[in-house]
Amino acid sequence: MRRAWLLAAVLAMTGCTAKGSSPDGERCGPATSAAPVDDVLLAYLSRARALHLEADVAEASGDPARAKAALSRLIDAPEPRPAPEIDEVVADTRARLAEIRARGGDFDAAERDVGAGLDRAREPTYFRGHLYEVLGLVHERRAAALEKAGRADDAKAARARAIDASEEAVKIQDHVLQRVAPSPATSGARP
Repeated sequence: MRRAWLLAAVLAMTGCTAKGSSPDGERCGPATSAAPVDDVLLAYLSRARALHLEADVAEASGDPARAKAALSRLIDAPEPRPAPEIDEVVADTRARLAEIRARGGDFDAAERDVGAGLDRAREPTYFRGHLYEVLGLVHERRAAALEKAGRADDAKAARARAIDASEEAVKIQDHVLQRVAPSPATSGARP
């Protein structure tokens, strides 16, 4: 479900693309990878994947407390060393925790999770944009709860924050897309 980041991280670490070739066009795999495999980082990523799987199963079983506990084990565990992949995993895990907490009505904790994730994803990447996307969702769910409680003015303010967060997500993801998209001059595309 939410483990695409693991495949991307492993492929990036080994210098392979999803099509099984290195950036220089060479075929790669276990014996021909472009970079040495980092067993410690792979172990961390495998552990993260297992804990996300545990959270998937718990959510599918209607047990959000167990899902949060599995994800918290990942966040609270010591990290082997600083690495961008670890920052991405932690940021993505914080986003997932925030979503679960918001579904349960724990909006303040959800916002804290997003804030902690943003502390790990400081550059304009997919992960930072996704955290703002989740923040928008948290604000929208808070707005719905406030509306239901008869607090229309507070709900309106929460919806405005949801839109602001969503706009920030779009701005970041547009930046990411512009970084990787070929320019019309180099791709042969017409403006």
